Amino acid sequence: MAKFRFPVFLFFAACAAALSVFVLFSSGFLRWAAVSTALLIFGFGLGLFWRQLRFPGYVVQGKQGTSAPDFSADLLATTINEMREGLLVIDAEMRVLASNRVAQHLLSNVETPINSRRLTELTRNPAIYDAFLDGVRGTERVGVKVETFGPDRRVFDLRVVPLRPRGVVTGAVGVFFDVTRLERLEIVRQEFLSNVSHELRTPLTSIVALSETLEVGAIDDPENNRRFLSIIQKNAARMHHLIDDILELSAIEAGNVKIRPELVRLRPLVEDVVGSLAATAATRNIRIQNLVPSESEVFADPHRLVQMLTNLIDNAVKFNRDGGAVSISFSQSDRDHISVEDTGEGIPSHHLDRLFERFYRVDRARSRELGGTGLGLAIVKHLVKSHGGEVSVTSRFGEGTQFKIELPRSPVANGTEPLSVSTQA
Repeated sequence: MAKFRFPVFLFFAACAAALSVFVLFSSGFLRWAAVSTALLIFGFGLGLFWRQLRFPGYVVQGKQGTSAPDFSADLLATTINEMREGLLVIDAEMRVLASNRVAQHLLSNVETPINSRRLTELTRNPAIYDAFLDGVRGTERVGVKVETFGPDRRVFDLRVVPLRPRGVVTGAVGVFFDVTRLERLEIVRQEFLSNVSHELRTPLTSIVALSETLEVGAIDDPENNRRFLSIIQKNAARMHHLIDDILELSAIEAGNVKIRPELVRLRPLVEDVVGSLAATAATRNIRIQNLVPSESEVFADPHRLVQMLTNLIDNAVKFNRDGGAVSISFSQSDRDHISVEDTGEGIPSHHLDRLFERFYRVDRARSRELGGTGLGLAIVKHLVKSHGGEVSVTSRFGEGTQFKIELPRSPVANGTEPLSVSTQA
């Protein structure tokens, strides 16, 4: 439209000049009307010309005079490069016509520009080559799985369609959808279902076997019938606890657990938890020491804090030595720190990174024997994150283990307004 700017201006200028000549041969009211009209037309033409110079990317379209941006090749290239999906266009000879940044990064062995190069020079991945080869042959390919190897492993879902501008295939365009996160979530889901099935099958098998034994006559055996019933009851309780923990963890991960933090006196709360576990500790002569100062306060949901401490202290008792000790302490810096330390056998270092995963156990046989579900530490991790904090573990093999909960300090203590606490774990 730029070539029409100057003629438009000349048109309005000519109209203004004609009216000016008319002024010379008129008088009275007609002269002043002609002068005013000439100035108005000249000003309108000058304004239109100035706007075209000032905003060259806008053109007048249609009868209503609406404006629309002039999309240039640079704008289109920028848009394609900012896409999260990889885009690769090839011609019938399998040469690259166009690509964006994600596609170029996907071909990680390429450091030079990839346009005009053959696809065989850019990748040795047979899935990519076969999909584009089918595309230039006129066949659409969907759901092609493409994996990258290396420290940053990524998974893409590739879709390739033929280019038919005039009914003849002249190339193909492929779009790489990054499904790495979905792939990881699917793996986690499958592992979760596998672990749940295994954890439920073990006690259920025991219950069924002992029930059948009682049914065929052992119910009349005074030496074993009560023992069998006790084992059935123990396994039923284990299944009940497992299902409770699964439902609790699912609710926390889904963000359905409401966290209502408030200032809590920590020492009395720890005393309540210690009292509930005192009988279990006494059977193995384990001492539980509450070293929390009496004036200590933390900003947390009291019910959820009890749940976290119960899990940690219960584990410290279960996996301790006979005659050992468990200590609960508190310290402050920029955050509040609650520590639970035991004098057990410790945890080998290669287990520490996975300790908070669902159903992960260092010693599976011992954990099941002690009634653990394998979900306690996962619940603790998600509850701490729901409070905006972190949980960590350090261990010295043969000496003991320490779990530390770090929570944000009270807004009152920091002299700030209370902040909203996320319930997403």
